[in-house]
Amino acid sequence: MGMQCYHEEDYDNALDYLTKAAELGDVKAHYHLSLLYGEGKGVEKDEKKEIYHLEVAVLAGHPRARHNLGCYEEGNGRIDRAVKHWIIAANLGLDEAIQALKVYYANGEVRKDEFAAALRVHQAAVNATKSPQREAAEKFLPKFLHSSLHKEIIEV
Repeated sequence: MGMQCYHEEDYDNALDYLTKAAELGDVKAHYHLSLLYGEGKGVEKDEKKEIYHLEVAVLAGHPRARHNLGCYEEGNGRIDRAVKHWIIAANLGLDEAIQALKVYYANGEVRKDEFAAALRVHQAAVNATKSPQREAAEKFLPKFLHSSLHKEIIEV
């Protein structure tokens, strides 16, 4: 429910639901709370709470949280720490992390062997998530989201 409120930009209710879910250990709730606190949506901007929720999500293996923590480190000039976060996120299959690493590889701040290893592990992670069922679901989802059946289910 918290995620639905978040995506519907109902940030007050999203905060309530996500906070309850995070208290119960929901990793995605921690990640989305980090976004609310980082962007000041439904709450006052609070960097300490943003980072707290990001770190909880990172420790639980959330790839996008890991990437965002890398971006935070980059913004604070700690490129070496940012690169480490992005390598881990890439190893979890996150494409955005590979893109960030590519920029720093081009700038000479990521070694060739590090970048090559990250690319190999990233591809292995992506391949591990492939299945005929997942591919069929990915083809079906856009059609379903635009169907009248989807709208009827949402209204119920």
